[in-house]
Amino acid sequence: MYQTGPTWVKITEFLCLLTVMSQLYSKTPNVEEHLHLLSSFKYFKNSSTENKVISQETISAIELHLTEGDILGANSVITAALKEIDNTPLNIAVTGESGTGKSSFINALRGVGHESKEAAPIGVCETTMEKKLYCHPAFPNVRVWDLPGIGTINFQPKDYLKQVQFVEYDFFIIVSSTRFKQNDIDLANVITIMKKNFYFVRTKVDSDLRNEKKCKPSTFNEETVLQTIQNNCLANFKKSNMIEPQIFLISNNNASKFDFPILMDTLINDVPVQKRHIFMLSLPNITEAVTERKWKSLKQHIWLKAFKAGLLATLPLQGIISIKDKEKLKTSLNYFRVLFGVDDLSLKSLAKDLQVPVEQLKAIIKSPNLLEIDNEETIEEKLWRYVETFCLINGGLLATGIYFKKSFCLQLHFLDTVSEDAKVIFRKSYSRQN
Repeated sequence: MYQTGPTWVKITEFLCLLTVMSQLYSKTPNVEEHLHLLSSFKYFKNSSTENKVISQETISAIELHLTEGDILGANSVITAALKEIDNTPLNIAVTGESGTGKSSFINALRGVGHESKEAAPIGVCETTMEKKLYCHPAFPNVRVWDLPGIGTINFQPKDYLKQVQFVEYDFFIIVSSTRFKQNDIDLANVITIMKKNFYFVRTKVDSDLRNEKKCKPSTFNEETVLQTIQNNCLANFKKSNMIEPQIFLISNNNASKFDFPILMDTLINDVPVQKRHIFMLSLPNITEAVTERKWKSLKQHIWLKAFKAGLLATLPLQGIISIKDKEKLKTSLNYFRVLFGVDDLSLKSLAKDLQVPVEQLKAIIKSPNLLEIDNEETIEEKLWRYVETFCLINGGLLATGIYFKKSFCLQLHFLDTVSEDAKVIFRKSYSRQN
């Protein structure tokens, strides 16, 4: 006779657990699983270079482990990569003389209002003599350092860099509101010798345009004025026999205009790949292009987490959606809405700026209602409908063989919805302002 009862059930469960554990910790999965994992990773590997959140070296290491059937090895590399992405600091040095708009630029780069408690103080006449740190309010690992202008302390460029602890920074932004001076050029040359990147930023072009238009209303041409500013900035570089650098003409008061978006794209492309994701998320939502790149970066990050979980998965997409899942999803949705500027507080602020009711903005987007309960379906039914929608749209992704958990499918669906909402809001704002 077969044994029954609680004791036998426990023994059976224990034997099943041992079987599962032996499969999990085996370095040689069966052929079908092996092919699924390699196929899944190709989906990640083949994404465009500028959207990758891990280095090519890391990608190669993961692929090698998968090729050898070493699941735990691949899992270990991915775990370390995710930890590095989330914890590695990015240090940005901003230097320039007092009155050039350094503080306003630091605030604009972090998406911080001048009256915010996290803002770098503006309108202060005193000169910066020591470096000051301004962390991003939402991403403290993104650190912007306000350095004293090289002309404000009596040091040669090499000594100046030693004084401000040059090795700490990932790159330098040299700010001026007029022409760049010889000190700035000498500093750039030394930074180049030390194999780090620098960027020249010319601020207050909105003031220049406004003054020019006021003085010459009949002959004013914006493009001509901007080109003149650019040429004036380049004049000193030519005198110093320096290769003409790219100069970014910006307005700290309107980051979506002029060269501010181009500057952000340049910085994102140049920053080390393991720091790209956190820097991308920290940037203000000033254009649709920024929203698109944030969406792609987050999608890669979620996908990598899903792949890591899929490495040790034993069951495909199935089962109930737990209360813990629901709480995590709610947290993820709120995080995405804040990140893309479509949370309730951001919408309220924008509605005030546009002089429209906040309900008008909420009516044209979908994310505020994603987790609302109505009479037609329960929250579980609604979430499963989202999973089905995601699977229909992303069939190619799921067909690769990765065992996506429900929560990852829903996170990606929420991300897609929120990013589309951000684009809708941006277009609405742009049409009202132009």
